[in-house]
Amino acid sequence: MNLAKVRYKQFSQILKNIGENEGGIDKFSRGYESFGVHRCADGGLYCKEWAPGAEGVFLTGDFNGWNPFSYPYKKLDYGKWELYIPPKQNKSVLVPHGSKLKVVITSKSGEILYRISPWAKYVVREGDNVNYDWIHWDPEHSYEFKHSRPKKPRSLRIYESHVGISSYEGKVASYKHFTCNVLPRIKGLGYNCIQLMAIMEHAYYASFGYQITSFFAASSRYGTPEELQELVDTAHSMGIIVLLDVVHSHASKNSADGLNMFDGTDSCYFHSGPRGTHDLWDSRLFAYSSWEVLRFLLSNIRWWLEEYRFDGFRFDGVTSMLYHHHGVGQGFSGDYSEYFGLQVDEDALTYLMLANHLVHTLCPDSITIAEDVSGMPALCSPISQGGGGFDYRLAMAIPDKWIQLLKEFKDEDWNMGDIVYTLTNRRYLEKCIAYAESHDQALVGDKSLAFWLMDAEMYTNMSVLTPFTPVIDRGIQLHKMIRLITHGLGGEGYLNFMGNEFGHPEWLDFPRKGNNESYHYARRQFHLTDDDLLRYKFLNNFDRDMNRLEERYGWLAAPQAYVSEKHEGNKIIAFERAGLLFIFNFHPSKSYADYRVGTALPGKFKIVLDSDAAEYGGHQRLDHSTDFFSEAFEHNGRPYSLLVYIPSRVALILQNVDLPN
Repeated sequence: MNLAKVRYKQFSQILKNIGENEGGIDKFSRGYESFGVHRCADGGLYCKEWAPGAEGVFLTGDFNGWNPFSYPYKKLDYGKWELYIPPKQNKSVLVPHGSKLKVVITSKSGEILYRISPWAKYVVREGDNVNYDWIHWDPEHSYEFKHSRPKKPRSLRIYESHVGISSYEGKVASYKHFTCNVLPRIKGLGYNCIQLMAIMEHAYYASFGYQITSFFAASSRYGTPEELQELVDTAHSMGIIVLLDVVHSHASKNSADGLNMFDGTDSCYFHSGPRGTHDLWDSRLFAYSSWEVLRFLLSNIRWWLEEYRFDGFRFDGVTSMLYHHHGVGQGFSGDYSEYFGLQVDEDALTYLMLANHLVHTLCPDSITIAEDVSGMPALCSPISQGGGGFDYRLAMAIPDKWIQLLKEFKDEDWNMGDIVYTLTNRRYLEKCIAYAESHDQALVGDKSLAFWLMDAEMYTNMSVLTPFTPVIDRGIQLHKMIRLITHGLGGEGYLNFMGNEFGHPEWLDFPRKGNNESYHYARRQFHLTDDDLLRYKFLNNFDRDMNRLEERYGWLAAPQAYVSEKHEGNKIIAFERAGLLFIFNFHPSKSYADYRVGTALPGKFKIVLDSDAAEYGGHQRLDHSTDFFSEAFEHNGRPYSLLVYIPSRVALILQNVDLPN
């Protein structure tokens, strides 16, 4: 039987069950409106939890002097518990905004456990406390959004960002700092989308936000929920959409301030036994077939869309979700038997289909991106066709290829065909986000591309007052070329990690015991690009103009490029996309005076982007006033061709000026 039909049938059946038992996915995904702690219209408090393994459930906190048992929940069917606390006699709330709370669980074995509600909206860690405290967040005035969501961009240019490291100071930066200082930079660089990492609350800062403890709480280490709402709202005012890095692939093992052992059992939200633990990540794994887990995760998706006005999600760890083996030790050759069989976790795949269905039903312009290294077929196909429903997948092989080339090969041994194959190896009609490097490549233990290229010389030879050294010259020229060919050829969207656009001179390492809790590497030195005497400005300028040119011509939204040349001896790659002619000379020393390049178009061509220009730290070997005329001379399978001067280590984009742009 057709597996796509089987998967669609399973998805449809669960959607039907939700309709019959819960009144539809719209109602089902509003769990946060009843679960947790809520102020009622009469000033009372309604509390609800799902704790199927608990013997008893109670609410305690500042409001009752931390008496653990004075406010017991009433047991309902299906492991649910509820509590109503009437208002004070003067009709004021018994639990004011800012109060500390805990859910008290008495387990079947007689233990008394103090827990944070899985639905908590705000948690903080004060002073030297090891664990987070649950703060009842119920301000008198909620944030009022002033700006509507921008329209879905034609082309997606993503600036992957982490609020905490966005300052050059050795500290955790705030939402307000990001809003005031980083958003204008992102806008100026020509990005139209921000992907925010490490927003869902995580107890361990150095986990980069991937060990979630409170799924409904925006991280308090950067500020208040209202300040995050203001960040998103301000981005919208600039025409920038904002995606959230959502982590539904696993959860922190913390129990005192996380989901683990919430009701005193090893199951509840997770699989019990070995299936419920990811050994490599040392974290817990959700039971996606559980009704209440589906309610929790789908409600979480809706919460971030509606409460904070995020415009979509990058789903983390999708490979781990899709397979019972979590991708550990798997090569994924592309053989279809790897994607269809008992190793696939069909429950997790169905959850992802439900999540995508919900996102695109609530906000049709929303965007979802899958972080999947396996290449699961149809992950980005419509759900109606049995696909996963994602809009894009990350092209995760591309950064690996660049790192491999820089680590293992001399420049003259780079294989042009191999580069083109890696950049174009994607399924027809499945959209990919291309990137030369993301946060993964910047982490300590690895090096950013700039560091692979220039290493220690970035500290000594980046001044414009000193002559180019061979290392810095090579590094600056290749940094631009790698980015442009990835941008132009690698996908239907483009991603850059904050700071890497200007060749940030250091890797990324969060404060931890191993580095004496240092913040030295947990920061971004944006001031380096503002210093006119440093060469970082050249890379920044090139990144800006590359993005602005894409905005003008829309090559990311255009069909895949036609590659007319990948010449191994000459180290030349040429391709056409969106009516533009891209030419790359990767040769370290050879320039070509009259190099013939094929094109589909007759007429006059002009240079519209030249990596060798002065403002990009180039050697100014090309005259931009030159007109290039194509002639009816067939070359490399193209009906026309033109002769171009192509200096060594240069990337060019030519536009046919006889065409309307």
